[in-house]
Order: sequence, then structure tokens, then C-alpha cells
Amino acid sequence: MNDKGAAVLRVLALLGLAAAVAAAVIVLRIRQRAEVPIVLRGAVIKQSADTRDESPIANAEISAADGLSGTVKSDFAGAFRITLRKGVLPGQPITLLFRHPDYAPLDVKENVTDQLYVVKLAPLHGQVEDEVGSGQPGTVVGNIMVRYSTVITSTENIGSAVKTFQAINTGNVPCEKEQPCSPDGKWKAVLASASLDAGEGNVFANARVTCIAGPCPFTAIQSDGFSRGGRSIKVSILNWSDTTTFLLQAEVYRPTIGNTTRQSYPVIFGQAMNFTLPNTAEGPSIEAELNGTRIVFPLGPAPMLSWADCNVRVERNQAKDYRCELKPGFKFK
Repeated sequence: MNDKGAAVLRVLALLGLAAAVAAAVIVLRIRQRAEVPIVLRGAVIKQSADTRDESPIANAEISAADGLSGTVKSDFAGAFRITLRKGVLPGQPITLLFRHPDYAPLDVKENVTDQLYVVKLAPLHGQVEDEVGSGQPGTVVGNIMVRYSTVITSTENIGSAVKTFQAINTGNVPCEKEQPCSPDGKWKAVLASASLDAGEGNVFANARVTCIAGPCPFTAIQSDGFSRGGRSIKVSILNWSDTTTFLLQAEVYRPTIGNTTRQSYPVIFGQAMNFTLPNTAEGPSIEAELNGTRIVFPLGPAPMLSWADCNVRVERNQAKDYRCELKPGFKFK
């Protein structure tokens, strides 16, 4: 074999080796991808012709057929996150099962991708007539109002406080490095302080300090213990010239704490109503008319109404979001 033939064989051998390495890399990547479980994310909402009525569906059960996943439930916002069994690969056909007692079951056939799944379930009960078959309208729920109490703090202005004080000093005296000195370290200075006490249960507000006599330009506030208010306030003045006079004054307030009743109205679309309560809300309740009769329904930690199924979510700031869906046989006015 001549040199040319040997070179061709070497090239072919290298190409074969490269192909083998590439195939090994592909197999390795496939195995690695198979070892990392795929997570599907989506939302479950109510099917409706009106997008405003496509409310999230909580507690829907989601699973993959053929045991390719466990079962998860959608949260308050209808969100779900389902982890597929190891070995399921992108592009693989899969059937997702969606189940909820108030909605028609739905099987969704998809190829596994990283898309966001938005699944709409058809309600088993809509705005229908009374299910006993009498042909009479169902119970009408109307004039809904949410009531709750909250603690409020109010303040009453009960007067003011005033105090004058002096920063006694002689100007143009060299400092000679004996503190306190002027800001530039050249002149002897003096510190003068004053304070006020508003008394038990009272607080100061709008406190201010004013130089009212003497060479005011050669003074400065050394420490500010007054601008934030509070029961006690104080101030310290640095003076590096002749004697100056200051006025410390503030308004005196007495805070009071009490309860007040507030009311709000839910937003209603279709068969669902939504409302939010602040984190300070206490003793919440719903007032509603059922076929013209005014009834009060307390809202406990797990809200239970005879005419609606409610879900609640607590936000990070402890505010509470409520969503209630009418039960069969009821309809909003």
C-alpha cells in the first residue's frame, strides 16, 4: 500500500472514530435527559364565552395517564405543576387527566413540551333552573355586601408646648483644640440642650427649633431628637459666637384606638364573586338576600356558605383573597 492509500485509511478511521464519539455523546445526552424529570406547568380555568367569567378552578386533580406521574391539585389561582416520571422524554405523547366534582372530566392528549398549558373545564352546573324539576327559578342571591371591623388609630390635638433656651457663649475666642469647637475648628463653642415631655399617653408632632435672637448664622443643630416626635423630644445646639436664644415648640396630640365597621361589595361575573379583605379585617361576614330575605353569613378561617363554595388565599401581607362559586340551584340577582 502506497502512502496515499494509507492516508485515506487514516482519514476514514478518524471519520469513523468521530462518528462513534458523536453517537456516544447523543446516547449520553438522551440518557441524561431521561434521568431529569420533566415538569409541566399550567392553569385550570372555567370554560365560558365571556373571558371575565373564566375564573380559576382550585382543587382540580391533575395526573398523567398510564402512571406517568402522580396526582396534584390546582391552587387558588388554578395553577398546577406536575412532575412526570423519569424516562419521559420531550416530544413523547402523553395524556393529562383533569378531574373536579363540579366540572366535566377532561382528557388532554399532548406531546410533551415546555409550553404553558391552559386547560378550560366545562361546569356541570350553570345558571340553571331549580334541579328538583319544578320548573320554578332557583334561589336568587342578591344585594351582597361584605362587612368587617378594623382597628383604627386617631389623634386629637390637645394643645402645644413651647420652651426657650439659650446657648451662652463669647464669640471670637480661639478654640485651641479644646472641644467643643466651631465646625472649622477655629473658635471656641458651646453646646446647649433643651427637652420637652408631652405627658403620659400623649405625643408630640410638628416639632421645630428656631433661633430667635443673637448671631444665628453661627449656630447649628448638633443632635436632632425632635423631628420624629414622640412623648419626649430634645435638641442640642452648637454655638461658636455670642449668646443666642432658641425656641423649641411642638403640637401635643393624644392618640386613641378604636374599632370601626367597614363594608365593601364583591365583584360578580357569571356564577362567581370575588373580593379581598385587608390584613386588619376582623369578624368578616357576608350579608345577602336569599329570595328577598336578608341573612348574615359569618366568614370563618375556612369560609362555608350554604349557597356558594368559597376558596381563600392569604397573601404575603396577610391580606385575604376570596372567590366564591354559586352552588347548583342558586343564581345571582
